[in-house]
Amino acid sequence: MSDPDLPGFSEVQTQCRQLQLGVGASELHGGLCGWLAGGGADTAGWLAPVLADDALPAPDPGSVLDRLRTATAEQLDDRGFGFALLLPDDDEPLAVRSGALFDWCRGFLGAFGLAAGASPRLSEEGGEALADLAKLAAAMPEDDAAGDEGEEDALAEIEEFVRVAALLLHGDVALGARHRARLN
Repeated sequence: MSDPDLPGFSEVQTQCRQLQLGVGASELHGGLCGWLAGGGADTAGWLAPVLADDALPAPDPGSVLDRLRTATAEQLDDRGFGFALLLPDDDEPLAVRSGALFDWCRGFLGAFGLAAGASPRLSEEGGEALADLAKLAAAMPEDDAAGDEGEEDALAEIEEFVRVAALLLHGDVALGARHRARLN
């Protein structure tokens, strides 16, 4: 098994800019996670379906985006819950980090819907998690957020919720479908 560590945020951000993807690193990672959680195929050509742009080529083998896919798929399947969100470093301003988290949620929702379809099989908790992610995806960061300890703690709690929600939805849809296929 290869190293499940995600490439660095700045590496992915640079690649997004170079390829003119129209999304940042967090939104792209959210999209990839949503795609995989919704049962989308873990293939080298993931970029086109995740961003709903058939003109996008598959990332080159070993490239930053190829490593992002490999690490993300491994993390989502990790029974040790080693899954991580690709977000800016903690030394960035609170507004930047919270905005990236909301972008991550937007990417997740869009690609999850593309992969899972209109009526995915969700547990009650999964349905609630999806609704909560939709609320976060609609949120906007506060520009005047000073980043005091209370706000930092709140952002950390929201990040943890999003991480667990993504794992829950992955379990409901992607792992659930694999389990059902093995039973048939």
